[in-house]
This record gives sequence, structure tokens and C-alpha cells, in this order.
Amino acid sequence: MMETGVAALLLVALLGTSSASSFYGDSISFSPLQKNQDGTYKVTFYHRQNGRNDCQNQSSLICEGGVCTDLDQSNALRTDQDFPGVGRWCQTEKRTTATFQANGTTLTLRDSGCCWASNVDGKTNWMSQAQLDLGVRSDTYRINNCPVTTSVSFLRVPQNCFTQHRLLAHDPDGDAVRCRFASGASANFTLDETTCTLRSTGELQPAVHVFELMMEDFSTQNISLSYADGSSASRDASSMNLPPLCRLKLNFVIEVLPAASSCVAGDVLPMFLSRTPSHGEVLHASVGQTFQLHAQAQAQNARIQNFQISGPQNMTQDFSTGSDGKAEVTVSWTPSEKDANRVIPVCFTAETETTQSEMRCAVVTVTRDTFLQGRASVQCLPNKMTVAVEKASMPDVSEEFLSLRDPSCTLTTNGTHIVGTMSFSTCGTKTEDKGDYIVFNNEIHSVERSNEVIIRRKTVKIDFYCQFPKSISISNFYALHQADYIFTESNFGSFGYSFEIFQDGNYTSKVEPVAYPVQVKLMEMIYMGIQAVSELPNVTLFVESCKGTPDNNPDNPMYYELIKNGCVKDETVKIHPSNQTSFNFEIQAFKFNGDYDQVYITCSVILCEPGNPFSRCAQGCVSEPSRRRRRGLSMETAEHYITQGPLQLVGPAGPGAAKAKKINAAPKSDTLPEGDSPVAPETRTNGESWRFREVLASNVTTVVFASGFILSLVLLALVVRHFSRRRRAEDLNVLIEDEFEK
Repeated sequence: MMETGVAALLLVALLGTSSASSFYGDSISFSPLQKNQDGTYKVTFYHRQNGRNDCQNQSSLICEGGVCTDLDQSNALRTDQDFPGVGRWCQTEKRTTATFQANGTTLTLRDSGCCWASNVDGKTNWMSQAQLDLGVRSDTYRINNCPVTTSVSFLRVPQNCFTQHRLLAHDPDGDAVRCRFASGASANFTLDETTCTLRSTGELQPAVHVFELMMEDFSTQNISLSYADGSSASRDASSMNLPPLCRLKLNFVIEVLPAASSCVAGDVLPMFLSRTPSHGEVLHASVGQTFQLHAQAQAQNARIQNFQISGPQNMTQDFSTGSDGKAEVTVSWTPSEKDANRVIPVCFTAETETTQSEMRCAVVTVTRDTFLQGRASVQCLPNKMTVAVEKASMPDVSEEFLSLRDPSCTLTTNGTHIVGTMSFSTCGTKTEDKGDYIVFNNEIHSVERSNEVIIRRKTVKIDFYCQFPKSISISNFYALHQADYIFTESNFGSFGYSFEIFQDGNYTSKVEPVAYPVQVKLMEMIYMGIQAVSELPNVTLFVESCKGTPDNNPDNPMYYELIKNGCVKDETVKIHPSNQTSFNFEIQAFKFNGDYDQVYITCSVILCEPGNPFSRCAQGCVSEPSRRRRRGLSMETAEHYITQGPLQLVGPAGPGAAKAKKINAAPKSDTLPEGDSPVAPETRTNGESWRFREVLASNVTTVVFASGFILSLVLLALVVRHFSRRRRAEDLNVLIEDEFEK
């Protein structure tokens, strides 16, 4: 009898070990903290765990130090699973609500267990962790919100097809999120900490690889933190030397499969199509109303069997297949009152029998208010789009409380519609590759004024986009040649800028889009021109600044200033006379120090009412920014940034470089718009010093090679002379011997 009992206990232990050794990872998310009347806080945290088979043996997060009381824990509900009988993956989510006293400075949650699924890294025990700073932020007047992240249960990728894996790293407070390995990285994997992107550095071993990452958020502005005990602390903008505001651990696995026959997206690897949300897109849901997310994918030479989805409890999936290897899923979910104000991560992949698509993630924000969707029409033209929203569909909402993604671009009204016009590279418009289409999207959303104490307006959210099939091959045009920029502002209506590169100083023949990237040689003269077009009959163009960057990101910390505050900063810049809506200038080609062969030029531009002595255009060059007058809304537009390029460096200086240098060495008599006097260049910058070193290095190299060549000629002449003398001596000896014999 005892032996039977021992055998039964051993069997239970073995079954428990088998079930527990199927851990695939987990994630933690928080709802916003609520302060109770007695000074305590209520927090709800959600713990998603991934595994295989039944996925039911989920442990619980606990508050470190036992500071949490009044625990209300839900059962671990299964939110996703593979086909019955297959059991490759599953996911559960458990909700815990707790009350705690904010006596300390941090709240820490932990969980641990055994065991990771069998993996090449040899990891067994796992641990989950979340640590939240309890200081009240000076910018939001509340305790920090942690980053939002998760992962699907089981990630798979063929050995020869892994390029990158993008993780969700959304911060509700707009903080900067950084990712780092919490333990040693799996072999031949690296992590871009800024973008939270996993990449490979070599051949990957087919096996299960374990990843333990820590996500941390840092304020993008200087703030202070106030604690319940009366103490305080400060956080400098994006400082990595101070503790983060929150730490979240994300655990997941990737199974590297044997090499696939093709790595082309849409062939055997599923590819997401245009109906699918973009990675990191923010979606909106309302309490009590059904929210739906649609995803569509295609694999022409493999069958998509289902979608793997990481989402909240009680969501449902409706899967269907179509022709040409297409499949789609509709995820439905109705938020309850407990979900109000949550920011919920949702990630998904399209699954075939042998592999899966990339992982995409979206963020769902839940409010109690009903969002006004509005009725809008969008006109898509080759270089711009116009959105018109019916005012009748949004009663009591004025355009002054609405904004595009970039708030510097405003909206106008014609009485019946609210209108915005923009090009595909301005006003926060995003360009996305959605598999079968190139999509340009933007949004109109409601804003709150900083001086408003209360508001009684409904929240507005209108997404609009233009999409173009890839077959017309417009992607290269928009990626490389950005010439037309369209903006709308309430006092100036619709206006635009063209930014072109010209073939010569006559500024009549522009470089055609098919010639981009424009190939240049160091120290060649580059001719560029900006033209403003406005609905108003009489405006003045002013170029506030121009700078070069090694890519088309104007905020790149690596840049070189050509014009700043209306003042010329580079000695090679020459400004040519033009009319009040044109700005033509030339610069000498340069490159950035390091492994860079491209340069983009970004300028900030303003339109002003002409003849107004108080406008920014009238000020011209301002060497001290503090002397700039406050912008008059009826006198000038906001500053808008326009970019042109790339200029691609293809070799050393061309034949005309010496002439260009000689011309630019002469005293300059150029004037800036609005009658500015010439400004002496500042002390030579690193970029200019580099150009001097480049020229010097080039000259030294030339001298060295020339000296070597001359020396070779001298040595050759000496050798020839030596052998000639020796030959003559030998001939003379032969003659003497002949005479002697005679």
C-alpha cells in the first residue's frame, strides 16, 4: 500500500515537472494607480504567461516586502492557444488588484518558477519583475505610468530568414523607453536599446533561444518627483545615470528553425497586408462598446492556419481564409468598467504549419467617453492629400480644439467642413509599407489647452490615409526625392514649398527625380533652391536655418549647420539674388566624418506678410536668439522643416573644385533675404576642419606618390647606366683580346 502511494506521489511530481518545464515567457502591465481617500493607493496589475499544452499552472505576482493588502485575484484565464491536440503554445492572463501604503519610494512585484522550455542557453529557473517609482511627477501631477509591452506565446523564424524582431515599447507618458538584456544574450543576437529591436550578428543555431529583457523609461524633460514622506528627487531629461521611473521585465523565447526555401515575405513566410494595424499603432476603445481589430496576411506558397494573438481576457477571434493564400482575423473585445483608462498591449502573428510572420503589436487605450469618429472624405493626389470633415458630424467641436499629428500644421474651415491639406512628408504624415500597398497616414485628434482647468468636449479621433499599390513604384520617389511640401494654417490657408537641386547656377534646370540620389564629388558646388507658393497674393519667404545630416532625420544629433537664425555659418554658402518667394543658394559638397557617404539638407522656412517691420522675415540675421521678437500669429507662419537629398559622395574632388575654392576664397558680398548684411563665418567647425584635413591628406598623398614615382625613375636610370657601362667594358675587353691574338 505504501509503495503504491509513493508511486502515485512520484507520478504527480513527474507530471508537475513536465507541466512546469514548458515556460515560454511572460509580461506585466499596470492600470493607472488610483489614490484612495485614506492616502493609500489601489493598483491593478496584469500578468500574462506563455507556455505549451494546457498552460494552466500559473503562479502569482507578489508585492515585495508584503506591502500590498486587500488582494483581489482573478483566475488565470486562457487568452490564446494552439489547435487542440497540437499544443505548441498557449497564453493566460491573471488580474490582481491590491492596496498599498506609499511609504517607500518604489513598489516592486516579483514572481519566479521553474522551468524554461528546453533551450540552447541552458536556462532553467525564470523570474518576473516590475519596479515602479512612487514619486508624483511634476509634469503630470501623478505617479508614473510604466511602459506597455508583451509578446505572443511562441515566436518562430527560419535560420536563414532572421533579420530583426521588433518589440512593443510604448510609454503612456511619452517617456523614452530603453531596453537591455537582463541576463546574458543568446549567441549571435544583439539588441538595439533605443528602438528595442533584436538583431542577429551571425549564423543562428536551430534551437529554442531564451531572452530576458528589462524595459526602462526615462523622462524626456527635466522633472521632479515628490514622495509621501516629504522627500523629493529630480530626473534630468533622458539621463541614463539616474534610476528609471519604471522597470519591467519581459521574458520570451524564439525558436530558430532550419533554413527555409525562401525568405521573401508573402512567399512561404506570411506577410501582413494593408488592413493590418501598423506596429506600435495606438487604437481606441470605449467602456461597454465592442472593439474590433482586423489583421490580414498572405503566403502564396504556404497555408495560413490561424493567428497567434496576445491580448486581454474575454477577447474572441473570427478567422477566415480567402484566395491567393490570404487569411484574416477579426479580434473582438468589450471593455468593462474595470478596464477604464487602461493601456492594453495586443500582439499577433500569422501562423503556417512550419513558420510565422513577423510579430506586430498595437496599443489599445480604453476610455469611458465615446469617441466621435466623424465623417471625413480624403482626396489623394500624386503629391498631397486633403481631408475634409463634416462639421455636422462633430457638434460643438471647433477646429481650434483639433490638431493633426504635427500640431504646427493647423486646420481651416469653410463653414461646413474642417479642412487640412498636406504633402506625404509633412504634418506628421507617416509612410508605411503594408505589404501590398504603400500607405501615407495621419490623424485629426482633439487637444486640451494648457490653461483649461476643466473640459466638457468629447474626444475626437479621425484617422485618414492614402494608399497606393506597390505596382506603380512610387516608394522610391517619396523616399528619395522630397520636393513638394504642403501645409495648412488658419491665417495663411494652404501653402507649400518646393525644394530642388539644380544642375547649375542658372537655377533653370532642376535635377529630375529619377537622378536621385544625386551623385557629387567633394568640394563640388551644389545648387539648391526653395520656392514658396501660397493662396495669399503677397507673401515673403524667409529661410531661418539650414543644416546637413547623414540621413533624412532632421533631429539626428550628428549635423552640420549651414545657416542658423538667418545667419550664414558655412563659408562656402553663397546666396543668389531672387524674388521674395524664392531662395537660391549654393554650397560646397562635404561628407560627415566616419562611414557615411550621404548628406541630406534640411531647412526651416517661414512665410510672412511683406512690409511688416515686426515679422521674423524683417528681422533677418539674428546672432543672438534672445533678440528675436515673439511670433505674431497674423504676421507669419510657424517654422516648417523641409528636407532634400540625398547627396551621395562618389569620389574625390572633381576638376572644378579648385576653381570653386578660389571663388569662395574671395570676400563675399552676398546678402540674405530682407536686406541682411553679410555675416562673418564663425570659428571653423569640426566639419570644416575635417574638410581641411581631407584636402591636406589628399595633397600629401599626391606628393608621396609623385616622389616615389620620381625616385623609381632615378633608380631605373642608374641601373641602366650601370649595365651600359658594364656592357661597354666587356666589348672593349673582347676587342683587346682579338688584337692581342692577331
